[in-house]
Amino acid sequence: MGEITANINWLAVIVGAVLAFLLGWLWYSRSLFGTKWAEGVGVSLGDASEMPIKAMVTQAIATFFFAWLVGVFAANSAVPTLILVVSTIVLLMASGGFFSKKSAYAIATETGFVVTMAVLMVGVHFFI
Repeated sequence: MGEITANINWLAVIVGAVLAFLLGWLWYSRSLFGTKWAEGVGVSLGDASEMPIKAMVTQAIATFFFAWLVGVFAANSAVPTLILVVSTIVLLMASGGFFSKKSAYAIATETGFVVTMAVLMVGVHFFI
């Protein structure tokens, strides 16, 4: 267990997770990609009182784990390996999107968000 907790910049992990979560809020908003993404996956965007709490909590936990994963790779100077992991995740997401017949726009929005999260989190590790 020590290899996933040793030498981790926990401040960068927490800041990266918070910034990435906020990025998701903006990314999927009506101001950016949310409206067309929602059409592409067959959901409707509600107002703040209709927030899907289970999805939000799960996303917050997953975002923290992703930031922690980035921290492990950063602590071990393995950013190229992180690129391989993120690429694999993105391709798996895309294949699932194609299988479930999401629109190309929705797939690009979802996979682009994961890539942008990773870049943001890596950047945080270089600056904090």
